[in-house]
Amino acid sequence: MSSYDSTDSYDEELEELKRRKLEELRREAEEKRRLQEEQARKEAELMALLRVILEPEALDRITNLRLVRPELAQAAIQTIVTLVQSGRLSPPVDDDTVKSILMELDSRSRREYEIRFKRK
Repeated sequence: MSSYDSTDSYDEELEELKRRKLEELRREAEEKRRLQEEQARKEAELMALLRVILEPEALDRITNLRLVRPELAQAAIQTIVTLVQSGRLSPPVDDDTVKSILMELDSRSRREYEIRFKRK
């Protein structure tokens, strides 16, 4: 066996490893792209639904809130959609109703802290 054969074999193995790694990276990139497209589709569906059930001022409030406090906005959206689907709220939902829902959700999520000072 010559040194050429072992070098050739090594090069083939190296090329095979490179090919596998490249294929794995392509699959991961494709999966990431697919997930992003799915998330964008769901987001578009949600915005279309919100445009139907919220008045423009209420939609603006929720949209702005999503930038600042996304967890509160998401909780409000879920609450509003649930209330509309159950018939407890009828569309279009006005800004004052959204404000009251937001205040209620915010008060539930805030923690009360008590600070005590010990005197020596």
